[in-house]
Amino acid sequence: MRYIKLRDLEVSRIGLGAMGMSHGYTDSGTDEAESIRTIHRALDLGVTFVDTAEIYGPYVNEELVGRALKGRRDQVVLATKFGLVSHAGDGAWNLDSAPANIRTAVEGSLRRLGTDHIDLYYQHRVDPDTPIEETAGAVAELIAEGKVRAFGLSEAGPDTIRRAHAVHPVTAVQSEYSLWTRGLEERVLPLLRELRIGLVPFSPLGHGFLTGAIRSTDDFEEGDFRHGNPRFTGENFRRNLRIADEVQAVAAEAGATPAQTALAWLLAQGDDIAPIPGTKRVHRVEENTAADGVELTPAHLAKLGSLPQAAGETHPEGARQMLER
Repeated sequence: MRYIKLRDLEVSRIGLGAMGMSHGYTDSGTDEAESIRTIHRALDLGVTFVDTAEIYGPYVNEELVGRALKGRRDQVVLATKFGLVSHAGDGAWNLDSAPANIRTAVEGSLRRLGTDHIDLYYQHRVDPDTPIEETAGAVAELIAEGKVRAFGLSEAGPDTIRRAHAVHPVTAVQSEYSLWTRGLEERVLPLLRELRIGLVPFSPLGHGFLTGAIRSTDDFEEGDFRHGNPRFTGENFRRNLRIADEVQAVAAEAGATPAQTALAWLLAQGDDIAPIPGTKRVHRVEENTAADGVELTPAHLAKLGSLPQAAGETHPEGARQMLER
């Protein structure tokens, strides 16, 4: 496994997103033992970058990660997120990045994760009711106190990133980025490189679509968020299957799996990018981490880079309103 720097924070080239172990997908939360084995296997393979959030569950994903890292905390750059739980009374899925809420959130995350510090603390979504300068200042205080090592933003737009960075250096921005979600290339990615901020792509496999394994949505449970996702419905689904088929064709030429091919393309976009593919299965984490050793030819990269954007929006309307891109 190779390692890179997100600003001054050294992480494995490929990380592990823990969300799906507890939240969002069919069978999430049904096999904690396998999820813990998956985290342990990732560490054994050299993964040092693990991502969670208080909203996943809520709370249970941080608890799971905390149990898995017991005795191995020093091997991991641990990232979690605040701002999608209002601890003042509105509860989960309510934006709140007020300084007082951040204070409450960090103490809960530290307790659940079983640690005395968080390596990378992200604002999960931008809170339009709290100036980003106040949010950045609150995290800066936590950094000064040793409870947090680095400040991150998730799905923030250029103006928010620049304003936050002026208060305290932003180490990384987490956003959806993959072969079929490339909207940040025009405005966000150039700014990150100007300010020397790392990029952490989540859903680098298109919520599993780019693996080629999803040919129907019939197996998705009602609670699986892909069930109503615009990219997984109707004609959009059928059009997007053609993108997955093109990735599969390049993968066959490269002697890799489609998932490894999609991740290898992402790694080729720069040494300031550390994707966090999510899984709850040992064999998947083994497959994903092996992408670090896949070398795509210039022809492969050109073919993949010329694929069309996915048909359909990345999120339903309610969730999309929380995104800055």
